[in-house]
Amino acid sequence: MAGGAGAMNGADEVLDVAVVGAGPAGLYAVYKLREAGFDVLCLEAAPGVGGTWYWNRYPGARCDVESLQYSYSFSPELQQEWSWGERYAGQPEILAYLEHVAERFDLNRSIRLNARIASMTFDEGRHLWTLVTTDGDEVRARFCVMATGCLSMPRAATLPGREAFKGDIYLTAQWPREEIDFTGQRVAVIGTGSSGIQSIPEIAAQAERVIVFQRTPNFSVPAADIVMHDDYQGGWKQNYTELRQRQFSSKGGVLFDENPQSALELDDEGRAAEYERRWGHGGLNFMRSFSDLALSQQANDTAADYVRGKIRSIVKDPDTAEKLVPRGYPIGARRMCTDLHYYDVYNRPNVDLIDMAAEPIETLTADAIRTATGTYEVDSIVLATGFDALIGALLAIDIRGVDGRSLREEWSPTPTAYLGLGINGFPNLFTINGPGSPATLANVISAAEHHVNWITRALEHMRDRGLNRIEPEPEAQENWLAHTQELASKTLFFRAKTSSYIYTAPTGERTFLNFVGGFSLYIGESNRIADEGYTGFAFA
Repeated sequence: MAGGAGAMNGADEVLDVAVVGAGPAGLYAVYKLREAGFDVLCLEAAPGVGGTWYWNRYPGARCDVESLQYSYSFSPELQQEWSWGERYAGQPEILAYLEHVAERFDLNRSIRLNARIASMTFDEGRHLWTLVTTDGDEVRARFCVMATGCLSMPRAATLPGREAFKGDIYLTAQWPREEIDFTGQRVAVIGTGSSGIQSIPEIAAQAERVIVFQRTPNFSVPAADIVMHDDYQGGWKQNYTELRQRQFSSKGGVLFDENPQSALELDDEGRAAEYERRWGHGGLNFMRSFSDLALSQQANDTAADYVRGKIRSIVKDPDTAEKLVPRGYPIGARRMCTDLHYYDVYNRPNVDLIDMAAEPIETLTADAIRTATGTYEVDSIVLATGFDALIGALLAIDIRGVDGRSLREEWSPTPTAYLGLGINGFPNLFTINGPGSPATLANVISAAEHHVNWITRALEHMRDRGLNRIEPEPEAQENWLAHTQELASKTLFFRAKTSSYIYTAPTGERTFLNFVGGFSLYIGESNRIADEGYTGFAFA
């Protein structure tokens, strides 16, 4: 096997495949490609494996997909050996699981840590990629598999006066490894997306005072029962084969309690009963209450109004409750959040909420945040400002394809990849969960498994036929983009002004980044294309 943990290939050595990223997708890519007989080296920027679960150590970090489904399906032995402690696993348990996978399957020998990729350049004459790390080391490979993650590149937060602030500033997406104690501190949390919603109750339990700065209120449903019950886990282990098949045949790679009814078929009392049942059960299963919540504004309003009512019933101060009530976009059009007692935290006397729409931040001072109408003294600031989803980690690398084409420039007007897997003008480069795939609308581990299996099959196809170059045809890529946008236009997603699902170009043009047709439909379509000899791909 070329390379090893900490090793780079020599000046004249060429790998079969370079994998970028050692998160859930990258780990499986190393396993699958090695099993298929390819020389593989995985390059990971972090000091350890785990991807987003390595970096996101913030208090309360937790997955919103059940552990038994947010896990690998490729090894029946692994499924039986590993037992989950929580139904919705927290960051420490998920990271421990991924570290176990890396050790159990001897993946670490093919991973180089602390190797952040700065640039990648395609050599057309030799059909090779040269990857250069921030330390100046080089790797050459025939193919590159970008396992850089859907939610791995933090969104930049511009804070005027940041250099003047004397306290600590923490980013949820790059949380320190050492434990942070906020006892006795005045803490500002900026952002109320998923990481803010998960971390605020935890921080408030420690800090003397927490001041939450909210730009856009988000819909959140309770995670509810996070404990893993033995009988539930045992049932999965006894029936994993069947359940995995059903999972991969589902709309989102997750088994939910799907209700085929329209929300408009029931009267107010019937709808309320269904929403109440789902709310009590907890989790994203709530959005499967009825079949048309993503398609009909009238149906969606019934779910949104129910959650708004819940917020008003939980939060005792009416003014605070109204600040927390999401308005102006359909429920589910922005990423849904799950929480443990998030709305309850605003009943604590040490928690205050600032509406940044009415009171925008003007600047930081040495010991405070100054807004348009007030000054708030703080000791620490937590930035829960989210991610540049799907494309951010790819655009952070200077990727140059045919004729020196820059991926940043190519994607500036419209990020697009055929099937979310390949990009015209960038041969032999594969993107896992890239734009145009189900990505963050699906179980990303299941989606990554499918992508890695598809890529491995394509490389075996090429190896068997002596081919050394694969690239999407322009027309196929454009047609796929048009197809994904047409599907999205039939839903309510575009009705959100801002969303991690949508890329807005400098010109104002908006592109929906995910395939909304459903995970099972995507699997069927991408497999059909492979079965027909990789329709839409050009080989050399």
